[in-house]
Formats: sequence, structure tokens, C-alpha cells
Amino acid sequence: MFTRTESFSEYIRFYPMVTIFLFINIVVFLITLLPGIGYIVLDSGMGINYLIADGEWWRFITPMFLHGGFMHILFNMFCLFVFGPELEKLTGKMRFTTLFMLTGIFANVATYFFQDLSYAHLGASGAIFGMFGAFGALVYYTKHAMPQLRQIILPIIVISVIMTFVGPNINVTAHITGLVVGFLIGLSYFNPKRILSWKNR
Repeated sequence: MFTRTESFSEYIRFYPMVTIFLFINIVVFLITLLPGIGYIVLDSGMGINYLIADGEWWRFITPMFLHGGFMHILFNMFCLFVFGPELEKLTGKMRFTTLFMLTGIFANVATYFFQDLSYAHLGASGAIFGMFGAFGALVYYTKHAMPQLRQIILPIIVISVIMTFVGPNINVTAHITGLVVGFLIGLSYFNPKRILSWKNR
């Protein structure tokens, strides 16, 4: 179900929005490694609450495409690479894009309201957890009809939530908000006809 067997060209053709998000995140990360300009990009795009309060509203969006280190981007892009295609195939390009962007933005907005003004954050984790939440909605609708999906997704969600609370330097607010918003959006996306079509494929 989540095993990627496509060739590089097939992956790009079948999952264009996942590919675009992967490309943007990887390219931006490589830019942030460059001397001089890398610091400028990070400083201009990080979610820094007191700067958002001063009117720099773009920081609700830009943190989704910035990462603080190799392991940070590796985890997020691995999840997007593996789990994103099935979600894009199921929901379609526009709905997948909407889900990814909205969950990431809501995660950043929640961080602004629930963390203090000095708080700074970055990463696509809110949107990644949004994907997990959407799959959780699919599991909710299918219940026992798709046991393989249930056996894969539920442990991933549980482990991810546990790691959110025990790992260092993790934006708990963004993770949980992304998960909840993704679940709610997933509830609005999925219907029996769409689920049956995806299951038959």
C-alpha cells in the first residue's frame, strides 16, 4: 500500500503535488546551507511569534518549507515521499494541496496563539501530521473494511504522538494541531464512493 515501486519519472507524473512539495523543501534546505544567504533565508522565514505580531504574516506559511537540520528534513520528507502519494491519489491534486497547506498554516497559527512571543519554530511537521490525521479519518470511515490500512496508520499515529511529547525541541502545538485539522479535513473529503474507488485500485 505504501511501498513505492514507481520509477522516478512515474513518481513525478503520478504524484505532481507531492513532488512539488518535496522539491521546494529540499531546494530551500540546500539554500539555507549556503554561507550568508542561508542565514538570511532562515531569518526571513522562520515562525517567530513577536515578528508575526508586528505584522510579518508570511511567517504563518514560510516555516513549512524550512528545516533546522538534516535529520529534521529527512524525517519529514521521508514521510511525505512514502505517505503523500496515496493521499494525493485518493483525494486528487487540489484537495491534497489544500490539505497540506491548511494543516501546515493552522499548525503555525496555533503556535502563534498558544506559545509565547519569543517562541521560534520551523518545519513541515504540522502538514505531515495533517496527512496522518487525514488517513486517520479514512480509517474512521472504513473501520474494519480496510484492516491493512488500519494496522499501518494507527501505530504510526500513536508512535508519532508519543515521540512528539518525549523528543527534544519539538513543536507539540504544531504537531497536535496538524493532526486534528487533518482529521477534520479528512472527514469532509472522504465518502463511500471515493473510498471504494481507492480500495479497488
